[in-house]
Amino acid sequence: MGSIRRAPGPFNVKSIAIIGAGPAGLVTAKYLLAEKSFDKIAIFEQQAEVGGIWHYTPIADEEIPIPSTSPHVPPQKSTWPPKEKAPIFSNPMYEKLNTNIPKELMQFPGQAFPSSSLLFPTRQDVQEYLVAYSQGIRDLILFSTQVQSIHSIRSHGHETWELTSVSTITGQSQNHRYDAIVVANGHYSVPLVPSVIGMEEFKSKFPEVITHSKVYRSPKAFVDQKVIVVGGGPSGLDIANQISEVCRGPLLKSVTTPSGDSNRSNQMDVPHIAEYLADKRGVRFEDGRVEEGIDAIVYCTGFLYSFPLLETVDPPIITTGRRGLGLYKHLFNITHPTLAFPAMMQRIVPFSISAVQAALISKIWSNALELPSKAEMEVWERKRAEEFGDGASFHVLTYPQDANYINELHDWTKSASGDAGKEPPSWGQKDCWVRENFAEMRQKFRETGEKAHTMEEIGFKFEDDGQGRTS
Repeated sequence: MGSIRRAPGPFNVKSIAIIGAGPAGLVTAKYLLAEKSFDKIAIFEQQAEVGGIWHYTPIADEEIPIPSTSPHVPPQKSTWPPKEKAPIFSNPMYEKLNTNIPKELMQFPGQAFPSSSLLFPTRQDVQEYLVAYSQGIRDLILFSTQVQSIHSIRSHGHETWELTSVSTITGQSQNHRYDAIVVANGHYSVPLVPSVIGMEEFKSKFPEVITHSKVYRSPKAFVDQKVIVVGGGPSGLDIANQISEVCRGPLLKSVTTPSGDSNRSNQMDVPHIAEYLADKRGVRFEDGRVEEGIDAIVYCTGFLYSFPLLETVDPPIITTGRRGLGLYKHLFNITHPTLAFPAMMQRIVPFSISAVQAALISKIWSNALELPSKAEMEVWERKRAEEFGDGASFHVLTYPQDANYINELHDWTKSASGDAGKEPPSWGQKDCWVRENFAEMRQKFRETGEKAHTMEEIGFKFEDDGQGRTS
């Protein structure tokens, strides 16, 4: 780890485990290393490669419970296909996917996407980017190693963490002890499928009809079928667009708010499903309309926060699965501040958020900065819940909340004394302009054949760089 410099303060963090080698885990490792204050950093990754959600797994044979409303599930099970060198874990990545975020914001400080990448990179581009970004820290990664549990150990007023891992190849388990844990294994593992009247009877009679976007890979399985897609988020709209090209139309999109996508003639917006009709292989929508003979219903309704490896932590971090409890700034556990949870938020620009969070984690645990008192952190959480809701909306940071969060954490990190560590990102005028306009850019990108490599190619140009902040 090189020369170690550790300031006196509330933490005595010498060893850190990072759970997950996706974007958040990788960038956190780089910032922790650059701080030169820690003796040991290890990254536990259950797949055989880095990338997290971007590490595409073509096989999606996971059994999704219908309905799926509980976050309290055991660690995810793997499968070992004959041609794979190690077991794999299915994730929600599908075959043809471009990011919803332009590459200018879809990158970490110090490493840009290659000019050959599209403006909205493909999943392959992002995975290649992350593999390249992992160079220099791959020796820290324990691949094909799943963390089974993490337990708090208190001794002489000092809290450490006992971590139990298992090799997915040999099945051998090991116990480890760390001073701090970064939980960066994402929140796209446990699907949310809301319960609807008649759903379980329908599922029993037609077990293959209801699925979730986690197991969607391509529209090939929906050729000439009558299909309902439930959910109007980015994945729901994208999957609906793909399936509508091949299904027996119109594809029915069950959404809260009509999408207004007039360019999709083979789609029709419908209300929420109010009831399943097993005797008719159909559904009744909230407006009373009945559709029969349904071949496929794909729920694109998101995921539950679930951390089975932390089930023994008290107070619990997960109850309903709609948000993480006891987290200050969506990041540090208030009761156990040597637990950090990067990239917990929704509707954000995750690479920038993860990088600035990584910078702050490195400063807090090296004692270059201090957290507020426990009482102050609890006040922040309570006020956040009062203003934005105590459920799924708690972690939603729409623009400009995400920009403000990035710059707030940047300024906090920069207030640390000394010049150790990596520079945290911040957003200037152009970054904010891109963030504010990227949904419109994404629409134009699609309308022009998904070929553009720059914003200028589709008619977007930032006219005045000004004197704003840049990342």
